[in-house]
Amino acid sequence: MSHIGNLLASRMFRPILAGATLRERLIACLGALIGIALTGLVSGWIVGEGPHIPLIVAPMGATAVLLFAVPASPLAQPWPIIGGNTISALIGVTAAYFIPHPVLAIGVGVSLAIAAMSLTRCLHPPGGAAALTALIGGSAVTSSGFLFPFVPVCLNSIILVGLGIVFHRLSGRTYPHRPAAAPANLHGTADLPPPLRVGFNAGDVDAALQSLNETLDIDRTDLDRLLREVESQAMTRTHGTLDCGTVMSRDMVTIGVDEPIAKARRLLLLHNIRTLPVVDGEGRLAGTLGLRELALHGDGAIAQVMSEARTAMADEPVLSLVDALSDGRTHAVVVTAEDRSIRGIVTQTDLLALLMRLVSTKVFEVPTPHRA
Repeated sequence: MSHIGNLLASRMFRPILAGATLRERLIACLGALIGIALTGLVSGWIVGEGPHIPLIVAPMGATAVLLFAVPASPLAQPWPIIGGNTISALIGVTAAYFIPHPVLAIGVGVSLAIAAMSLTRCLHPPGGAAALTALIGGSAVTSSGFLFPFVPVCLNSIILVGLGIVFHRLSGRTYPHRPAAAPANLHGTADLPPPLRVGFNAGDVDAALQSLNETLDIDRTDLDRLLREVESQAMTRTHGTLDCGTVMSRDMVTIGVDEPIAKARRLLLLHNIRTLPVVDGEGRLAGTLGLRELALHGDGAIAQVMSEARTAMADEPVLSLVDALSDGRTHAVVVTAEDRSIRGIVTQTDLLALLMRLVSTKVFEVPTPHRA
């Protein structure tokens, strides 16, 4: 019975959106429960309860779906929610005021709401419902007049966004959504950063979107990031047997966190290396030190000038380090155990040698003869 129950649950909650899970949907349900209930409660406390004005308008239900179920959507961010609902309701009230024919008024109101939201960069699907509510909402809306877009529509939207921010923070998710920053050139030159010089570029993404003739509900920067992660995952899957433990250097040069800066400089030059792992009194990784840190902070204690170390586990695919080792700043990734004791180190040179080996193997691979 347990197996049947799990099967039914998996089918019932099969994700409609990419990345959705049963846990995410349950979190969305809880968020909507709390958000809508508190929005009605707070609105009633502010404007008072009574038939003269609704505590909460129906479009907030659709807003809650976006806010709690797809918080990364561009349509679910604070400005689209607040601006989209308020502007649309204002247009709906205006259309009702100037256009006496109800059928024509609702058509004009919703179409102008879409146009206004697009121009003000606050496109929000429930905004269309807010405009429609302003047109067909009955006596409570009519009596409110031009106050309706602000109380309760704007008020509801602000409260719901505020509750959404608090809820997502408590549930461990980031809201408002911040698209990942694009890789930057850290060397002060006009070249693109290394990750953007190979593979597809922004023009390719735009050309693909134009070719598909589709509008996707995803931020342009997030789409670029997603495609690059797909490339990385495909490469890791293809060569997944190559882990960090296989490639890493094991005979490492390290320095203690309490040792003098002069010794660190001497070790870097003597061994012709660019990254020196720093260990604490128990031999665990505390950070890394390189010529860059020494140039910026010539004097002082190692603990004050060292940088945070980029780390990996020995069983992680080594190709997953490509992004880190091509960011223009990181020259080595320290391989550690769970207690941060050092197992080895993978440098840019190690990775370059591996990639060259993979390329040469592919180039000189003897193809299997085709048999009819």
